[in-house]
Amino acid sequence: MKEIDLSGKKRTDLGKKASKALRKEGFVPCNLYGEATEGGKPVALAFATPFNELRKLIYTPHIYVIKITIDGEAHTAVMKEIQFHPTTDAPLHVDFYEVNDQKPITIGIPVKLVGLAQGVRDGGRMNLSIRKINVTAPYQQIPEHLDIDVTNLKIGKSIKVGELSFDGLDIATGKDVVVCSIKMTRNAAAAAAAAETEEPAAE
Repeated sequence: MKEIDLSGKKRTDLGKKASKALRKEGFVPCNLYGEATEGGKPVALAFATPFNELRKLIYTPHIYVIKITIDGEAHTAVMKEIQFHPTTDAPLHVDFYEVNDQKPITIGIPVKLVGLAQGVRDGGRMNLSIRKINVTAPYQQIPEHLDIDVTNLKIGKSIKVGELSFDGLDIATGKDVVVCSIKMTRNAAAAAAAAETEEPAAE
């Protein structure tokens, strides 16, 4: 995965009023979850990061390993969840999950379809059902995207998660989930019907 740098400052006042004030100053409230727990629940390190730095992370289809420096202390993390304003789409809050070299993580990886499908060449339409597949692996082994060869995919056929495998990755998405399929279009159906009527009658 690509790496990106982010800076932050610890938050001590965690109320809604304080969070609103931070946003007015151009910061976004965040939490960093690591291995520390209290009463069986993960303990979050509350911090704020400048929106101008965060926007390069959230307004992109790519996934990143994030090097977060909070008050001079370095952390390595991935983005876990982001909350957007329902009308403005401005980020309201972001959760990060701290990672290390030994512990596997589960994260959604973008799907990249490779090749021109036979069904598309025959006039069908490619339908991408999911844009990411969840995989589990140490973060150093996680690729930027998952390449899926669709060259031999025909009209009416689909590729399911259970048919896929990737070296060094355990797939966490359900096996029956459809990744992509080729749908029959009106033009393709008309062409097929025309071809049938043009076939010479059997002697």
